[in-house]
This record gives sequence, structure tokens and C-alpha cells, in this order.
Amino acid sequence: MKLVAGNSNRKLAEHVAEYLDMPLTKTSVRRFADQEIFVEILENVRGEDVFLLQSTSYPANDNLMELLIITDALRRSSAKRITAVIPYFGYARQDRRSQGRTPISAKLVANLITNAGVDRVLTLDLHAGQIQGFFDIPTDNLFAAPVFVRDIKERYATNNVVIVSPDVGGVVRARALAKRIDAPLAIVDKRRERPGESEVMNIIGSVDGRDCILVDDIVDSGGTLCNAADALLAKGGRSVTAYATHAVLSGGAIARITNSRITEMVFTNSIEPTKEFEASPKLRNISIAPLIGEAIARTAREQSVSSLFI
Repeated sequence: MKLVAGNSNRKLAEHVAEYLDMPLTKTSVRRFADQEIFVEILENVRGEDVFLLQSTSYPANDNLMELLIITDALRRSSAKRITAVIPYFGYARQDRRSQGRTPISAKLVANLITNAGVDRVLTLDLHAGQIQGFFDIPTDNLFAAPVFVRDIKERYATNNVVIVSPDVGGVVRARALAKRIDAPLAIVDKRRERPGESEVMNIIGSVDGRDCILVDDIVDSGGTLCNAADALLAKGGRSVTAYATHAVLSGGAIARITNSRITEMVFTNSIEPTKEFEASPKLRNISIAPLIGEAIARTAREQSVSSLFI
């Protein structure tokens, strides 16, 4: 078994390697003057079960090309099996045609990864579960919920917590988390006037006097969660904390969250945190390296991965 890492999230790869008690395979990934990517695998991988860890986060296209080119290098080096471990799967929000004459980019990216020579995909909290069906190869979608549950139980009296979905589309995710800690569920009913903007309309469920925990998968602009926090506090919520898997945080998102009424926003390190992220007093990340490492170990041993979430 070999563990290979691209450049998108080296810290996470190193922590996964520590969990597995094995070194990262020596690999050279560099760019020519015109920014073409060149890859060289510096160790023998012939006949090996290779796990390639690479998020396709910002810059999404560069990191995606790294993933494809490293895969091609491994395939041409006679690796027995290549598993792409993609903690954050970019383009996941383009999973359907929202209007005429638009692409389904998530399916296109799935085809690129498959045709590059990947045999199996391991990813985390896909934006839409049906994206697993875009791949014509085995795909395991891991969940960050157990990591969040552990953190919530350490920091809150769960008998006074309410789990809140920031929109109707996230109800299944929020309900699953609420069930794990035996907490009630509330839903933010919102109407989106235009892309990147949202207007909170109503709160479904009781939040009065409770610690509200918003649960989401991707936070981009942060506007939805900040507006939801205002609405929850207006309805009598005692405090508002947010837990989300992927910290995309584009544009002025970090400043918006820092200046909001949210007490704290917690992310996994599926996307490597920036210096601005680490400098914000309201942002914190928790490691998914043990979760990813255990899933890799079980895949290598041909054991159940889904039993991690029972």
C-alpha cells in the first residue's frame, strides 16, 4: 500500500500518513514556466494499492489537473489499484441543469477522473448524495457527522441544544446529526432572490432559550448562515454556532462571519485553512485525518467502510 499526496492539502495528507503510521510516497509535482504541471513518482509503485489524496478546492482547476496527471503517472507506473481520496469534491454544486443551456459539470469531472484511470473514489460529505451515481466506479461518501457529534458533546449540554438546518435542502443532514445527540430539529425557511444572496423568511421549530447549532456541508459566501443566525436570535435563541464540512469561504466570507452574531463556526480540514482563516477568532477547524485514515485502512483490507457511521 502507498499513500501519495498532491499539493492541495499537504497538512491533511501528512496527518493521515501519521495515523496510518506510514510515510508519504516521494513525488515531484512541479510546473513549467507556462504553468503546465509535470509529475514524477520517485518510488516504485508497481503492483501497489495506491491511495491518492487530493482535494479539488481553490484553485479548483489546477488541483483537478494535478489529480488527473498524478493518476496517469501512477497508472503508467503499473500501480495495481488507484483510489482517489478527495476530501472536498469541487464542482459538486453543479450537479443538475438549473436552467437551459448549462452544463452538469459534476458529471463531467466524474468522467474525467474515471477515464484518467482511477479505480475507486473516497470522498467526504458530497453536496448531493446522487453524485455517487455520476461515477462508473465504486464510490464511498464519508460523513463528518461523527466528528461533529464528538465535538458538540464535549462543548455543550446537549439537553439544551437544537440542531438547525439553514435550508430545506439540508434537512436530511441536520436530522441525522440531531438523532445522534438526541436533540430537537429546527429549519430555516428562506427564499433566494439571486445567486449568492438569501433572505430568511421564517423559523420552523422552537429555538427559544436554546443553543442553536447550524449544520451545513459547504460555506462559500457565508451569507446564508449569518442571516440564519440573526433570525434564530430574533426568535429567542440563546446562542448560534455553526458546523460545516467544507470551508470554501470565497470573497469577503471570513470578514462577514467574523463580524456576524455567530459565536463560532467550526469546519473540518478537508480544505487547507488559509492564514486569514487561522487569524479569525470565530473560525476553528477539527481534523478529519483519523476518519480518512481509518477509511483508507479499511478499504485496503477490504473491510466495511459504512460501519464507521453506524
